Amino acid sequence: MARGIERRKIFRDDDDRTSFLQRLALILEETQTQCYAWALMPNHFHILLRTGPTPLSKTMRLLMTGYAVTFNKRHKRSGYLFQNRYKSVVCEEDSYLLELIRYIHL
Repeated sequence: MARGIERRKIFRDDDDRTSFLQRLALILEETQTQCYAWALMPNHFHILLRTGPTPLSKTMRLLMTGYAVTFNKRHKRSGYLFQNRYKSVVCEEDSYLLELIRYIHL
């Protein structure tokens, strides 16, 4: 999960959401990461990933930094887009995986 700085919108319109999802798809393929669930809200997003050989930190850096640069150019702004580091939790049990998927999709 990652949230916009000061809880500001990180997705202002459908073009922003499309840009983010296209970037996510490219990065998932590049990093051999699997995405089980995602949800985009105006000021934050949730994604459920299973990492491959690429560390999660690199995958998230590629996603968030790349999106922030694109967002800032598109909306003629500068500075940070995201508040702090993304939040991550380790999921090792199938029952918890199902709970996470349900939470993200609801």
